[in-house]
Amino acid sequence: MAHTPEGGGLAQRVRAALHRTHGAYADGGDRPLGGYLAAMTAFGAYTAAWATAVRLRGRPLPERPDPWDVALTSVATFRLSRLLSKAAVTSPLRAPFTRYVGPEGPAELHEEARPESGRETVGELMTCPFCTSVWVTSSLTAGLLLAPRATRTAMGALTALAGADALQLGYAALVRKATGED
Repeated sequence: MAHTPEGGGLAQRVRAALHRTHGAYADGGDRPLGGYLAAMTAFGAYTAAWATAVRLRGRPLPERPDPWDVALTSVATFRLSRLLSKAAVTSPLRAPFTRYVGPEGPAELHEEARPESGRETVGELMTCPFCTSVWVTSSLTAGLLLAPRATRTAMGALTALAGADALQLGYAALVRKATGED
């Protein structure tokens, strides 16, 4: 490797610059910027892969998104993101990267990312419905472009589930109000 007159190779200088950037950004804290960069890279690769699959199929992209698909994708993304990131039943998927803290709402859990290197970023992604929704929306968009009928069927089921959840919560609130449990 070629060395510079300053006594460090390019890789060493890049590492030093990244270390300085991390220190200045974190302000004494420990932010997993490397993990975030890896997650962004993985997301870019994932999106590029399905975009390539769409292109290889040779079907033209729609001129603009159908408003019904946007609404359906929004509700399905909301429900699937919460199911993946908060539901008690999906906690085994998150357990390698998180620690249980306690219950949080009906059938949902509060978990925290494990601070160990390599687990923190994944744990943050897996416990944040907003973070998870980026991946879910991308996946549903890919589904609409690659297998629209099956994707719309799955999104319809997720939307119905979100509606049923809203009705369950509304009913529980009405019962509490009627029985004076508020």
